[in-house]
Amino acid sequence: MIYFDNAATTMVRKEVAELINDRITNVYGNPSSVYKIGRESKSAIEDSREKVAKVFGAEPREIFFTSSGTESDNWAIKGFAYANKKKGNHIITSKIEHHAVLHTCEYLEKNGFEVTYLDVDADGKISLDELRNAIKDNTILVSIMYANNEIGTVQPIKEIGAITREKGVVFHTDAVQAAGHIEIDVNDQNIDMLSISGHKFNAPKGIGALYVKRGIKLENLIHGGGQERGKRPSTENIIYIEALALALELAEKEREEETAKLIKLRDYYMEKMESSIDHIKLNGHKTDRLPGNTNYSFSFIEGESLLLLLDMKGFAASSGSACTSGSLDPSHVLMAIGLPHEIAHGSLRVTFGKYNTKEEIDELFKVLPDIINRLREMSPLYEDYKKGGK
Repeated sequence: MIYFDNAATTMVRKEVAELINDRITNVYGNPSSVYKIGRESKSAIEDSREKVAKVFGAEPREIFFTSSGTESDNWAIKGFAYANKKKGNHIITSKIEHHAVLHTCEYLEKNGFEVTYLDVDADGKISLDELRNAIKDNTILVSIMYANNEIGTVQPIKEIGAITREKGVVFHTDAVQAAGHIEIDVNDQNIDMLSISGHKFNAPKGIGALYVKRGIKLENLIHGGGQERGKRPSTENIIYIEALALALELAEKEREEETAKLIKLRDYYMEKMESSIDHIKLNGHKTDRLPGNTNYSFSFIEGESLLLLLDMKGFAASSGSACTSGSLDPSHVLMAIGLPHEIAHGSLRVTFGKYNTKEEIDELFKVLPDIINRLREMSPLYEDYKKGGK
């Protein structure tokens, strides 16, 4: 299997796997205990907190460990909304957010909050003017993702942060796709809260973190003991906390080199795509995008059929259509950037990671054009097109 779905998850890197194997038997004390092995576990958590904070220019006490990016998003948005509802009940987000944000906002709408969903342009970017105009006297929170998981578009985060800072509104960003791949400085970019997830940068699944700027108040999502300064109770997942911190530290150390490599792979893939296959459209901004992300729509085909045929040939990728997760609706992201249903259904997201090579792309293009042609020959829409229809 050649793996081209690194936006979905990444392989745990060797150094992180070795750390996990060592810690799983050697660092087992409960961090809340006062004896030595408990203190060792507590020390491991605090060392990890310092490592994560350093990557983002934050203070260690501003980092809270969670189970995932989804939990971090939920806690940031719900926790802030309920803690600050006396100040206002209006939240601003965008139409292309991850469902962890969109469904959280929809939940809050059913519970007395007002949410504005900003449009995006054809490249997937919000309008800064529209954001500014959407902020009202009762606006308390803006949540805009750093980079989109489907089309890779990177938002103007520093400019968004400048507007929210000027207006006195808190700014949260879902940085799950960006962390470990793009330079992030929460102070320089005026970010007040930031969500990350370890499995997007070669740490295991089931561990995330939330940065919360000092002074911001959040209601708890979880109630229990005094862990994470009483804000996120539950006996800490020490091993995975250490794994996340190590993976992030290594990703930051290698980021410039890895970014250059991924951009070369991405651009090589895009050149091959545009020279080999016709009736295609690149989704997302051509340059302001994640280094390893590509998303193309193909006219006259269904994305699900494309994925299945690629899987049979030994390639793992994903579709922009949500059909693969049991829904018959096309991707909300592709619809938001203006694609018609029939085009949004025929998309392919190929995302590169640390272990991909140019040779793997060459292997893909030994089969991809033939698969596209095969699917089109089965399409009545393509038959009409060839006959001069529209």
